[in-house]
Amino acid sequence: MKHLQPRVKRTRHGDFRLQLPSAERNVLRSLPSQLRSLLGTGDPALERLFPPAYADDPLAQADYRELTHQDLLSRKLTSIEMMERTIDADRLDEEQLVAWLGAINDLRLVLGSRLDVTEEMYGKEMPDDDPRAPTYALYAYLGWLEQQVVEALAQGIDPRGVDS
Repeated sequence: MKHLQPRVKRTRHGDFRLQLPSAERNVLRSLPSQLRSLLGTGDPALERLFPPAYADDPLAQADYRELTHQDLLSRKLTSIEMMERTIDADRLDEEQLVAWLGAINDLRLVLGSRLDVTEEMYGKEMPDDDPRAPTYALYAYLGWLEQQVVEALAQGIDPRGVDS
């Protein structure tokens, strides 16, 4: 996907320009609601969104989940809602783009779990006749878009560690 035009750019005003073709926007438009619906289930693909802190101690894990799950879920839903509200925007502020980053990352984690993605799969093409190929293509696209969001956000970070 390196040959594609960048989709996210920081402007000199400090906001971010989204240059998403309508076909990509239409794909992205459908994903947040699918993720929201999935969040209300016990689907195993969600484990990476809510990883156990105490895998070997069920009691401690239950306490941890009770303390953190609702807050994590609320943050994920907020990111999803922000992406839905701004899906047609040409410009986003930093808060909105950070929400997009969260939603895109969560979508990738779920797809990666469903595809059972491993490090050995990175950079490799999936055969077109593989039934997972369309999902893997979406996974790769979201990774490419996520990288652009991170790079755009990073442009505002002073490498010396001081506020710009």
